[in-house]
Amino acid sequence: MADAAFEQLLNLEMEMATFTSDWLHCDQLSNYVAQMVSHDRRDPLRHSNLLSSALNELLEMSFRSAAQEGELACVFYRHEQIERIELSFPCPSQQHRFYAELVRGLKHGGKLANYVKVIADETAPLEQAILLGLAVNYDAEIELRASAAEALTFVVDLPLERLLT
Repeated sequence: MADAAFEQLLNLEMEMATFTSDWLHCDQLSNYVAQMVSHDRRDPLRHSNLLSSALNELLEMSFRSAAQEGELACVFYRHEQIERIELSFPCPSQQHRFYAELVRGLKHGGKLANYVKVIADETAPLEQAILLGLAVNYDAEIELRASAAEALTFVVDLPLERLLT
């Protein structure tokens, strides 16, 4: 559940089998949603572009889970200059532990140095580059919340309006 200060803007749900049936769904959904929630921002086009890029990265992570059962849920919230994305998708427990470790690693200093190392290392997990990229390039706060059995929820706070000033 979102913090009381956050206002819900949009709720999107899709069966994972439908979502993972076509790679283009990541781009299509991120563009559509970003345009919907950016219309009232100071610079809607730039805001939409930033939000679409960040959301696309998150959707690609869920796409790569290759889950065919269950549901993808993406809820958008806003509080002042912060856009919050809550993305839930099916995820086996082993993969859940992997993501939990990656998110814990974001809480430590040296994110930029770690990001540079990860993007230079062809063997580094793509998910690590995505999460570090969001933290470094978008100043995102990222946490992982428990969700339904065999699912997880990423909560990503993006201060996009602050980035556009």
